[in-house]
Amino acid sequence: MHSESLQATTDPVSQALVGVLLVVLFVLLTREKAHRVLLALGAVSLLWLLSYLSPWHLVSLEGASRALDLNVLLLLAGMMAVVGVLKSTGVFEWMVARMLAGRINQPLLVLTILTWVTAVSSAFLDNVTTVIFIAPIAVGVARQLKVDARALLLPVIMAANIGGTATLIGDPPNILIGSAAHLSFVSFLVTLGPLVLLMLLVFDMMAHRRYHGILSGSPEDEETQVVPPIVDPALLRGMAWICGFILVGFLTHGITGMPAAIPAVVGAAAALFLQDVLYLKTAAPSEAERQHGILHVLENDIEWPTLVFFALLFITVGAAVETGLIGSLAHALERGIVVGSDTMGLGESGTLLFAALLILWVSGIMSGLIDNIPFVAVSIPILADLTATLPGETTVLWWALALGACLGGNFTPIGASANVTTLDIAARHGTRVTFKEFLAVGVPITLTTLILSSFWLSGFVWFGNTVTGMVCLAGAALLAAPRLLRFRARTKA
Repeated sequence: MHSESLQATTDPVSQALVGVLLVVLFVLLTREKAHRVLLALGAVSLLWLLSYLSPWHLVSLEGASRALDLNVLLLLAGMMAVVGVLKSTGVFEWMVARMLAGRINQPLLVLTILTWVTAVSSAFLDNVTTVIFIAPIAVGVARQLKVDARALLLPVIMAANIGGTATLIGDPPNILIGSAAHLSFVSFLVTLGPLVLLMLLVFDMMAHRRYHGILSGSPEDEETQVVPPIVDPALLRGMAWICGFILVGFLTHGITGMPAAIPAVVGAAAALFLQDVLYLKTAAPSEAERQHGILHVLENDIEWPTLVFFALLFITVGAAVETGLIGSLAHALERGIVVGSDTMGLGESGTLLFAALLILWVSGIMSGLIDNIPFVAVSIPILADLTATLPGETTVLWWALALGACLGGNFTPIGASANVTTLDIAARHGTRVTFKEFLAVGVPITLTTLILSSFWLSGFVWFGNTVTGMVCLAGAALLAAPRLLRFRARTKA
């Protein structure tokens, strides 16, 4: 059979085969007996063998190409190249030294600064771009503090996913949801911002409690800390303009319609050209040396294993889409809402809240197990039908989907693009985080944020967004006040 005419089969057997394969892949990833790229490659190979040599057509080569999210892959590659050029200026070493200036004996304060910078940046850039910039800084800070880098890297991942929840561009699922539900950047920020602020303060407390023993005061003399100079100021000045262009491209997505990958790739090209031009002005390279910039970045700074793993994972999840497995799960969610409402005899508000909570927890769990982008894409038509049939302020269902999809990313190492990217950067710098180590941190954070989201959804349904937002802000103020007082006391001392 020619691949052009190969259509995915959507019978229960095909869906069951894909479901079993996804479960087996997840289990093998948790056991870490082989490299995740090898496991994903084996899964895709098995999918294609079944598709072309059996009656069950799970995903064709054309279906695989449709499953690949070029926006995510090119965004990652482009920003990795930008970071590679920035690295050559010495700016990361400079930032590490500046961050530690006067704080070498206050590692917990450094952790707070690092996670809050990550969270805010993730909201206004996106969480993947943010961790590409922040992860090398976190590794450098850990080396200077002489502490386990995982004590900084894991909180950075959690902060990136939580912070990215707050805005339209912070996490890719939010872009899909905003487009389908006609929700603007301001709508996301005003509605979810107070809740995310409260979550970040709770998360900060949890991180301090967990890593208090590890992040003890450094014995190193603070006066020995020297801020290294910028290696290439001219290149850094040019990169500041290029990064500004990339940021504008991200923020004006709603106006220009440009996916995030486009400004990232254009910015990477500009960065590599600028690096090459400035190099030629100061050196007389041989033919081999003439290729120094682009080849160095391609070979050393772009995390190819990460990109390959994502591509293979997209194809595997694409099989779940092609065979209708994810669609079946989404329709099961719809039936569960109807059955649950009838069984419990819920009224209008009760049915709406039950639907929102079910969507929140199902999307949270699913986002931890598979990529959240295809799940959200398939769920959108289901939610569109629900919002048309259920009574009340059905916008809460879209917020439930956004919260579950984004916050569920903290559940497992493969739950979000930011997770895989950070862990690969860490491994390249000599720090390996196992699946179990990630779960030990990610599961409590995910459950806590989903519980907070459940209370928020309840308040949204029963009291409205304004009252619920004010309660979140009041709670955030109560949590922040004693921490600010302690910080001022340390500063005066």
